[in-house]
Order: sequence, then structure tokens, then C-alpha cells
Amino acid sequence: MQLARRVEALPPYLFAEISKKIAARRAEGHDIVTFAIGDPDIPTPKHIMDALHRAADDPANHRYPESEGLPELRQSISDWYERRFEVKFDPNRETLPLIGSKEGIGHIALCFIDPGDIAIVPDPGYPVYEIGTMFAGGTSYKVPCTRDGGWKPDFDAIPADVAEKAKLIWLNYPNNPTGAVADFDFFERAVAWAKKYDVAIMHDNPYCDVAYDGYKPLSIFQVPGARDVAVEFNSWSKIYNMTGWRIGMVVGNGDMVDALMRVKSNIDSGIPQAVQRMAIEAVYGPQDCVDEHNRIYQRRRDRMVEVLRKIGLEVDTPKASLYVWAKLPDGITSADYAARLIEDCSVVVTPGRGYGEQGEGYIRLSVTTPDDRMEEGLKRLEAWKGL
Repeated sequence: MQLARRVEALPPYLFAEISKKIAARRAEGHDIVTFAIGDPDIPTPKHIMDALHRAADDPANHRYPESEGLPELRQSISDWYERRFEVKFDPNRETLPLIGSKEGIGHIALCFIDPGDIAIVPDPGYPVYEIGTMFAGGTSYKVPCTRDGGWKPDFDAIPADVAEKAKLIWLNYPNNPTGAVADFDFFERAVAWAKKYDVAIMHDNPYCDVAYDGYKPLSIFQVPGARDVAVEFNSWSKIYNMTGWRIGMVVGNGDMVDALMRVKSNIDSGIPQAVQRMAIEAVYGPQDCVDEHNRIYQRRRDRMVEVLRKIGLEVDTPKASLYVWAKLPDGITSADYAARLIEDCSVVVTPGRGYGEQGEGYIRLSVTTPDDRMEEGLKRLEAWKGL
């Protein structure tokens, strides 16, 4: 039996490998505290769960859903964007529910990339941008993003021959893994650059409502003309603590959204309708849960930043996202540092190198660890003697 070359070339998924290491240490009897994965520990709000329970008892929701989702769900997505960003989308043509935004992120390359085509991906960046490109037979041009540049790509530094050949570019603000944010001027430059080179923008925006200190992240569609060249991926996973229910969306350019719909309709049968009903409740139900979650995350962020600085790491306090991105002392690789934390403290962090070459020298920590376990992990770091 011989597997396809694309599978043979596939690197292990970063978080699958981390999960294996955690399981191995626990099997050896160690008490593990993990800051590795951005999976909210706070339960899905009760009013949203109540909607799921009601919908699960309805026989109409026991059958195949449709790939394009319920009309009411598409309308709720449109209404949410209008309420949050004052941007309107046609629910029938410019919105599409997804089985979690990761599903759409992985499949959208099939809409644009033919073998040999180029996608521009940020480095560091979410690994799925590059993997989706590889599955479609394309090549990823990694544009360096650095701390000095605010972890944003310099569009002028992208070689003209790359820009002219590229089919799409990935952006992600608030950013995973760095927590960086982008302002209106940045998105305006992105849209202008994309129009100049006829490149489609994929903006990944699942942390738009996970923000602190009064900061309000933007949508790329607040820039005039963005709809000509862009789609935006979003998710209820991080906003409403619904990671386990797999509900996301893409909005934007109608032709681009339709292309993804055509791919999806040949691959999946849509989101379970009971889950769609709970997502509708998330939009129209009480919203105080969002602020409450952010208060918890902000308190944890502040404590984590304090401890990381105390043990000699450099940290820029993030305005948004679920992550703290910490610079290691010079000469230490992120993999070595993370390995020593597991061995010495039974604390798990994510090596920055897993997000690309520019992530080397950094580690990422998530604030989605329950308060008591977070405090235990941070106390272990405070008591650690270091490398």
C-alpha cells in the first residue's frame, strides 16, 4: 500500500503532537498543567445550551442538514456583523456557515489554488493556511512578520514577481499566535495591495470579540472596497465558548463565498441543525456573557504576563486573543525551552517554531486554563530555576 505524496509530505499537526506529549507525561504519573491549546475552559453559556437541548428533541433536526445552513442561521450571521461592525451582508449570497472556521480555512484553497499556484501566508502563522495550500497542490510564499513590524506583513517587501503570481494572501488579526492587532490603515493598505495585484484576501478573525482594556478589534469589511477582494472567516468558538460544537462562518465577496459553498456541498452535509439552532440563540440571546468571559481572560492575562516577565521573558501585553507570546533569552530554541518546562515543571507551552521560522525564540501560552490550574502552573514557573 502506498499513500499519496501529499500525505507522506504532511507534517504532524502541532497540537496533535502536543497532546501526545501531555498524555505520555500523565501516563508516567506527572501532574500536568497545560497552557498549550486555545480551547476555552469556561462552559458554553446556559441559554445557548438550553437552545441546543430544545432543538435536539425536535425530529426535524434529526435528518441531514443542508450544506448552506438554515436560512435563519445565515440571517443571524448577517445581523451579527451589522450589529458588531455596522457592515451588511446578503444572507443568501455573502454568508456561509462552516463546521468550525478551520473547515473553511482548510478548504478555501481548493477554490483558488491549482497545482503550482502561490498562496502568501504569514510567518509566524496558523499552520492550516499552509497545509490547505499544500493539499490543493500549491506553494506557500512565507512573508516574514516580526516583532519590530508589529507582527504584520510589509506589503511593499513582497517581491513583485511573487505578488503577480499569487492567488491569495492570508491575514489574521487579532493574531494567533502573537496576539498582535491591526488598525484601519493596515487593512486599507491590504485592500489596496490586493486590488493592485488581483490577489484574494482571506482574513481569519475568530478573536474579534476576545479583547481587553476596552479595545475593539476590526473587521476588514470596515474598509471601503474590501468586499471586492476579500472574505472573512469567523467563529462562535472563541466568542461564545463553543469550540466543541463546531460552528463558524465565512462572509464577504459573493463569488468567493459561492465557490466555497460549491466545494463544501461535494464534501460535507452541513452542520447538525440542533447546533445551528444554538448558534442562532448565541446571536440573539443575552450578550453579557462575552464581557464576563473577557474579564476572566484579562485577569489571567495580567497574572501570566507578570510571571513571565519575572522569570526573564520579554512580553508585549496583548490587547486581544487568547494568547500571550513571550520572547525567550537569546540562544535558546523554543523546542528546548518547552521541553525543559515539561521535564522540570510539568508545564506545557507551545514552541513558537511550530508557527514558522519567525516564531523561533518565542513560546505561546493560552489563558484558557482554569483559574486554580493556571495559578498552580504559574507558581511552578515562578519557582523554576530556569535553564
